[in-house]
Amino acid sequence: MDIDVLGALAVRENGVSVTPTAPKPRQVLALLALHADRVVPVASLMEELWGQRPPRSARTTLQTYVLQLRELISAALVHDAPGAAPRSAKDVLVTSPGGYLLNTSGGASDVREFELLAGRGYRAMDAGDFTGAARQLREALALWTGSALADVHAGVQLEMHQRRLEETRLCALDQRIEADLRLGRHRELLGELTVLVSRYRTHENLHGQFMLALHRSGRRSEALEVYQRLRSALVRELGLEPSAGLRRLQRSILMAHPEPQLEAPRAGGERLSRVG
Repeated sequence: MDIDVLGALAVRENGVSVTPTAPKPRQVLALLALHADRVVPVASLMEELWGQRPPRSARTTLQTYVLQLRELISAALVHDAPGAAPRSAKDVLVTSPGGYLLNTSGGASDVREFELLAGRGYRAMDAGDFTGAARQLREALALWTGSALADVHAGVQLEMHQRRLEETRLCALDQRIEADLRLGRHRELLGELTVLVSRYRTHENLHGQFMLALHRSGRRSEALEVYQRLRSALVRELGLEPSAGLRRLQRSILMAHPEPQLEAPRAGGERLSRVG
């Protein structure tokens, strides 16, 4: 079974889609896919579908959704290779004590591939191999085709996983840009960073990287404007001042130091200084 969640949900068995069109079964499959090869408790599935107030028929309805998924899986199993050990839908979507498990039989998962490539990229960064880091992280980020589970109506469980996945994406993006800066690719980054700081208006790391790229491109006044826009957004939206590291970068650019350095990034652009 092959699973894609870094964009639209796509689950395939023998190359045949087993992704339902109905919203509730899609939620069930999405949560099972995110925990592939691990048991998802019935309580978690029910919370995803109905929140804290499930109907009395919730367990029976969940069983109906599981049956619908197994029907799709059964149709895909017809395409098993000749001579392969016979399988039923219950061997793929397994009932376990207290929950259900989606058995991928070693199939591909874009989340697993992303984590593998990103991990290699982080290790390359730590080793000072910025070329290798940029390449591995770029490959990892290329697996994303949109927001995670973009076409699935998300309840509380899926929303939590979407936020987690988006944070891992931002961390990989942050490190890939850092690697490109270390390689002197500041001019190539300007267009991408212009879009990113517009989308993430209070993300300090991205703004700091944009400031550095602008400064190195001979656009000192624009780099300082980026800082002022970030500070205004932080104060207005979060009641926070920019971090000490970003303030030092701003002062370094303001004083026209020959080569300001951006401090090691903090995951998620953490802010520490509160206004007032």
